Amino acid sequence: MKSERDATVIGAGIVGVCSALHLQREGFRVRLIERGEPGKAASFGNSGNFGVASCVPFAVPGVLKKVPRMLFDPNSPLKLRWSHVPRALPWFLRFIASARPSRVESIAAARSSLLQHTRAGYAPLIESAGAEKWIDDSGLLTTFESEAAFRDAAYAMALRRRHGIHMDVLDGNEARQMEPALSDKVVRAVSIPAVAHTIDPLRFTEALAADFVRRGGEIVNAEVRGFEFGDAGPSKLLTDRGPMAVDRIVIAAGVWSRTLAAQLGTAVPLEAERGYHVMFANPPTRLRRAIMSADRNIAVTHMAEGIRATGIAEFAAPDAPANMANARMIARHARALVPGLMGEPTSQWMGPRPSHPDSKPVIARSPRHANVFFAFGHDHIGLALAGITGKLVAELVAEKPPSIDLEPFRADRF
Repeated sequence: MKSERDATVIGAGIVGVCSALHLQREGFRVRLIERGEPGKAASFGNSGNFGVASCVPFAVPGVLKKVPRMLFDPNSPLKLRWSHVPRALPWFLRFIASARPSRVESIAAARSSLLQHTRAGYAPLIESAGAEKWIDDSGLLTTFESEAAFRDAAYAMALRRRHGIHMDVLDGNEARQMEPALSDKVVRAVSIPAVAHTIDPLRFTEALAADFVRRGGEIVNAEVRGFEFGDAGPSKLLTDRGPMAVDRIVIAAGVWSRTLAAQLGTAVPLEAERGYHVMFANPPTRLRRAIMSADRNIAVTHMAEGIRATGIAEFAAPDAPANMANARMIARHARALVPGLMGEPTSQWMGPRPSHPDSKPVIARSPRHANVFFAFGHDHIGLALAGITGKLVAELVAEKPPSIDLEPFRADRF
């Protein structure tokens, strides 16, 4: 017999796992459904940074002038598969509209309202799972290889300061004192002490998922293909393992949430902004803190098994074949930024970030079905926002007033 407080979470990336854990804390019996292994999609390959300073959206004033040139520049971090243009064009039109100064300010405020709760959203989950060993609190260093690049960052830096982010501006020599591995080409840097990172995103997610099971949760390996509807909304999931009865449903399936939401009557402009990474195992140099290059649009982070370099925003179908020329470009940039990274990377990876054109997630009850809840579209900051997203979703499911104003994250805002 079903419990009166059953919940099913679709998607076992970091957002889904955190949602499941917070639902348990609200007294629900929770089932977590994932077509692959927990944490193996976008959660696996990110830079590992808990981007508490990432209130600045992807679209900022002036982006309209840059996007066309970036799309045709082979060395640009922005890529668009031309076969994907018809599908992606509406997304880019909304993206451009989001770059108006007034929109940027409101989007940054909304992102900041979530980001300031990053640590609080995670704290009970990390403590219960004993996952502290996967966290490094050494901070983030953003580097600049020209004075022009530093000037271009003035708006973003001012926006961060207005939202309470402490930053220390350094010259190149001061930056190399903090991080001796940096190239001599670095002329400026910004230190952000509040940014932590995980030294292994997969193991971190797996540790939280294992705690979910230890606390009585169930992880089911299945692919959700549709829904069967009753008088009160969806009553069964249609999966490759047969139908599964459900009561409350949380959609946290990353970029694949778009299809599921559409089947539930809600259209969202969610795109796969695909990122790439390379791993350098056993490098002769070690980084003291995570690095973000403003010129090269890459992040370089020391992980448990080497140094990871991440980057690229490639718009293509989620399941389209990877173009590992993008990964090789990231490797070249990483070796230029950190000259001690000799040789070829030991592994390469691609994964789809779920991104909305206004750089905000959907965290909301479905507009169509009272027993369905949405938690997806976190773009580059899913790792930072997973804990607080899970807490907010659990509050919604439990019919509690949410801790944060969720108006900016409605599913029907588009």
